[in-house]
Amino acid sequence: MNRATFIGSLLAASIAAGCGYHVAGRNDSLPKTIHVIAVPAIENKTSSYRIEQRLTAATIHEFLARTNYKVVSAPESGDAVLRGTVLTVEAVPLLFTSIPATATTPATTRATTMLVTMKCEVTLTESTAQKILYHNENFVFRNEYEISTDVKSFFEEQDPALDRMAQDFAKRLVSAVTENY
Repeated sequence: MNRATFIGSLLAASIAAGCGYHVAGRNDSLPKTIHVIAVPAIENKTSSYRIEQRLTAATIHEFLARTNYKVVSAPESGDAVLRGTVLTVEAVPLLFTSIPATATTPATTRATTMLVTMKCEVTLTESTAQKILYHNENFVFRNEYEISTDVKSFFEEQDPALDRMAQDFAKRLVSAVTENY
């Protein structure tokens, strides 16, 4: 066998064998026996109004959009059950803008970006064996969100902002559960 053929064969074999890397978001480390995941309503232990409803809906949507699992709400109907509890939600100003003084108003500073941090407990349990497939008692989600400087529009934008936060949270949660990070 000549050298070029040998190198070509070696190259083809190494490409076929792969190198163990995978594209993030494409790995599924859950058992092959799981086809239906139950996602009952996430529990809310905070004073954030209806955050659990948004997080539950976004998580269900994310499972349906990114995985091949069927999703149900009744725990007894799933091969695995994903339970979650929102423990804390905190929003703190991160970036500010200064508004100079005018003849009738003093100089002020307003927040333009908020840092939202949410701490949750999440458990995915296989239904038949009651085996815990994923558990994180300190699942922390943190992201920055821009806000309007106009107070009236801030309150009008609150629902869409919470929806965006829930979608971001759900993407991270579904990735963590399916990839077992």
